[in-house]
Amino acid sequence: MFPRANLGVNKMQVLMKRKREGKTDYRKRFTLLKSGEPRLVVRPSNKGFVVQLVKYADNGDNVKVTVTRNTLMKLGIDVKGNSTPFCYLAGYYLGLRAKKSRIKNAILDTGLYRVSKGGRISAVLRGSVDAGLNVPHDDSIFPSDDRISGKHLKNGEVDIESMKKILEGNK
Repeated sequence: MFPRANLGVNKMQVLMKRKREGKTDYRKRFTLLKSGEPRLVVRPSNKGFVVQLVKYADNGDNVKVTVTRNTLMKLGIDVKGNSTPFCYLAGYYLGLRAKKSRIKNAILDTGLYRVSKGGRISAVLRGSVDAGLNVPHDDSIFPSDDRISGKHLKNGEVDIESMKKILEGNK
């Protein structure tokens, strides 16, 4: 609670609920919405991830495309864990479905998450860019090809090319 300025009365102003709870950065959200472009929303968690293309509307955001860990599992891709290769595939599949929905451009929306070089969020970004979605980015944050193929994992390497063919057949 912050005191109101220039009111002459000793009243307190209550912050918006989502800001108070630390769930929304309204300044960042407003700058993303000003562009008028759809947002590439990436929300990783400990068990999976959610990747969405969201378009702003006055009566609430419209979700155009959604890809989750379960979406990849239904397509026959064996998703073990929440790793960089599977985040890449989620971004790739989202980019393919965005092209089918005639969405060409987007802006990355990471919410309160920080984008780290070579991390899961940048893997989603690389996958969507490789699929043809036009998202402003710097190539230096993309994970290396070794991380995309899963050479750093204990379970071993993931055959990304065969999985991309599965996704391309299920657009």
